[in-house]
Formats: sequence, C-alpha cells, structure tokens
Amino acid sequence: MTIELTRPYSAEKHHSHRDVTGGWLRPAVFGAMDGLVSNFALIAGVVGAAGAGRGAVLAGFAGLIAGACSMAAGEYTSVKSQTELMRAEIAIERRELARDPEGEQAELAALYRARGLDPDLASRVAAGLSTNPEQALRVHVREELGVDPDDLPSPHVAAASSFCAFATGALVPLAPFLFGASGLVVTLVLSVAALFGFGAVVARMTARPWWLGGVRQLVLGVGAAAVTFGLGQLLGVAVS
Repeated sequence: MTIELTRPYSAEKHHSHRDVTGGWLRPAVFGAMDGLVSNFALIAGVVGAAGAGRGAVLAGFAGLIAGACSMAAGEYTSVKSQTELMRAEIAIERRELARDPEGEQAELAALYRARGLDPDLASRVAAGLSTNPEQALRVHVREELGVDPDDLPSPHVAAASSFCAFATGALVPLAPFLFGASGLVVTLVLSVAALFGFGAVVARMTARPWWLGGVRQLVLGVGAAAVTFGLGQLLGVAVS
C-alpha cells in the first residue's frame, strides 16, 4: 500500500521573537512603575499633611520633573558604563584573536566539546568559524561574554524611555488636581486602576498571569501611598 501526500511537508518553521536586548524595556517599565508609585505616594503624603490644594499640585509637578530627570540620568549613566565595559572586553577579545588565533580556535573547540559536541565535530566547527576573523570575534564574544557585539544597549534609548515612562506614570496621580480635585478619592481610583493595569500589561509581556502582575503592583503601590499618607498626617498634626 502506498501513501500519497497531498501537499509537501516542511520541517522548517519560522517564528519571530521580541527585542529583549535593545535597552528600552527595563527602564520603561521601571520608569512607569516608579513614576506612578512615587508620585502617588508623594501626593498622598502632602495631602495627608496639609490637605489638597496648591501644595499637592506643586509637589506633584516637582516629583514628576525631578523624578523623570533623575531616572533618565541614572539610566544613561548605568547603561553607558555597562556598554563601555562591554566594548573594553570586546577589544580584549579582538587583540587575543589577532595575537593567538590558533589558541582562540582551540578554546572555541573546547567550549563546544563542553557543550556536548563530538570532539572531531567541535574542532571542525571551530575551524570553520575561525576562517573569518570578524565572524570569529562575534562568536567568541557571544559564547564567552554572553552579549551580542552588534546589538549593545543604547544609553540614549534607555534614558529617553525612562524619562518618558516616568513622566507618564507620575502624571496619573497628579492629573485630578490639575482639574480642581479637592481630595484623594479621584487620584486614588485612577492610581489603583493604573497600578493594576501597568502590572497586568508587564505580566503579559513577560508571559506571566496578568492578574498576578496587576495585584502585585497594586499592593506595592497602595502600600507605599498608605505609609506616606499616614506619615503626612502625623507630621501635619505635629507641625500644627
């Protein structure tokens, strides 16, 4: 009996991955969360101490600008330093390849043997990759340093995404007071919704249950605001 295939079968499957090395996701997520939580907590503390009014608006604006600038500067410095360190290590690897190409080829073959390749196959793979110096450099950097020399994180992208994300998050608890809110009720509702929403979105991006991320961020944010509101009330009573 013969079996006739009605359409060709291909074992090749294509799928795409999201960019996880561009240097924007971590500062954007951290900036949005930090902006929302810190400004919510700051405004809650001011309202607890002196009540809603001009003081809450000024504190919210100050928290937004100062926090966004601080986050951007910190991310720029951090990612810039990390990238400079990576480039320095890549330069060391480039010099080693130029000085002792045979030794580097043997090192690469040993690495592949340690990962389970047959010794003869490991040697042939290492020899094939080492015929092109630039390709050999990329392979050594990826295998030994765990980074892609062609896709190093950008400090400018990290700083910009952090600034914009922090400002966006910090604007949520401030917005009601810009439209004349006289208490924390509207800010509390908006901030609670935003905390849960941000947490849920991040959880979905990282393939975790959306409700778990939302609840976790909600608890952390509301907890921080409750602490500062209580401290604000205590300080307000003490000052008065």
